[in-house]
Amino acid sequence: MFLLFGLSPKEQLLVSVAFVCHFCGRNVPQHVIKRSNRFSLFFIPLFSVSTRYFNECSNCGGVTNLTRDQATHAQDWAARHPQH
Repeated sequence: MFLLFGLSPKEQLLVSVAFVCHFCGRNVPQHVIKRSNRFSLFFIPLFSVSTRYFNECSNCGGVTNLTRDQATHAQDWAARHPQH
């Protein structure tokens, strides 16, 4: 009998917010992303093993780690300040 299991990453774009990147210094959209590693059994994802939030610059690709609260705050801010 074979038991197929493993971890599979899943990325979800939460919001894009424009502000100055501290890596490249340009005012461009910054993507707030949620990355989860999910445990899979027979290719069916069952539950998340780890979750990480980060900010990625759309210009230079610079990445800054975020806490869950910071990612939630970015979503709330974007909802209150719609971009044109």
